[in-house]
Amino acid sequence: MPSPDKFAHVVLRTTQLETMVDWWTTVLEANVRFGNDFIAFMSYDEEHHRIAIINMAGMPAAEPGRVGVDHIAYTYASVDDLFENYQRLKDLGIEPYWTIHHGATLSSYYRDPDGNQVELQVDTMSLAEADTFMRSPVFAANPIGIDVDFDQLVQLHAAGEPEESLLAYPAPAAT
Repeated sequence: MPSPDKFAHVVLRTTQLETMVDWWTTVLEANVRFGNDFIAFMSYDEEHHRIAIINMAGMPAAEPGRVGVDHIAYTYASVDDLFENYQRLKDLGIEPYWTIHHGATLSSYYRDPDGNQVELQVDTMSLAEADTFMRSPVFAANPIGIDVDFDQLVQLHAAGEPEESLLAYPAPAAT
């Protein structure tokens, strides 16, 4: 039986449609392909929509820490793109609550106005290398990753630090 060809889109429910549409279009540099008072369809590429947001006015807010989707992740083509977007969002007052090196990805995590979590990442290795890494004792010892300071990484990048050095999995802190 065949697997899906690609991941198509995510649909979120909200009671604050305009605020959510503004946030997501800003963070993803997306545009609204269609929108009305009930729903907005947005995309950042050739796909007709990558995210849709439905207005559920009057619906009670979801409780934090609830069972359900933990986060949605988007991969950038390069560390340049990831850091440029990080700085752009920071300049707009949108800052991540967590920055981490997962081994296979270098990631920053944000919360949208409803508290949904979004991961913006760049791959740090090839798919084959990531598969090998995820089967390794290093990954088994810490499957979440190591916290990193994006401001420091951005400064190193601007100073000419080689990309391979910026993307290298950091040594765990001594305990």
